[in-house]
Amino acid sequence: MMEKLAIVVLISGRGSNLQAIIDAADPLVDIRAVISNRPHAQGLHIATQAGIPCEIIDHTQFANRDTFDTALQNCIDHYQAQLVVLAGFMRILTPDFIQHYAGRLINIHPSLLPAFKGLHTHRQALQAGVTEHGATVHFVTPELDSGAPILQGRVPVYPDDTEEQLAQRVLDIEHQIYPQVIHWFAEQRLYLQAQTAYLDNKPIN
Repeated sequence: MMEKLAIVVLISGRGSNLQAIIDAADPLVDIRAVISNRPHAQGLHIATQAGIPCEIIDHTQFANRDTFDTALQNCIDHYQAQLVVLAGFMRILTPDFIQHYAGRLINIHPSLLPAFKGLHTHRQALQAGVTEHGATVHFVTPELDSGAPILQGRVPVYPDDTEEQLAQRVLDIEHQIYPQVIHWFAEQRLYLQAQTAYLDNKPIN
């Protein structure tokens, strides 16, 4: 039987993607810890209820981004994580931190990248008048929301959509695609090489 993939999940808020990863109950995945930069993140309760160790590294207690990232890295490495999963982690990470986890640091962004990088993606989509929106799981690089894409989930945009309606539709698709990508990684089918994601030794465009 294949050895379980050790992952650490980083959160800042409600933890809905964390819940989806837990609910997937992937037999190849071992969630070693959940780390939050916010002491009152709702996702910590989700982790506790699932019996997953929780750590709080409050970014407000650090003088700068570098010292925070060093503390975060030390905590992750304590759990010997093979994959670091950003699940609503609202911090921009330093290049040194990202390099330390190169090829094993992933994020999910609520848009069909490269469209609508940054914040307020649903508002951007509605203002642009697109008919399709969605979410992208990608490898993390120092340039914001620009790492190699792995998997996208697409949803329709309806003429009378509000931001809230569209956000919920995208969130539902996020909960499907993030566990899938983690499973591929656990199966050793997914990797990053020369800034390109490969699945089953084929580049992902």
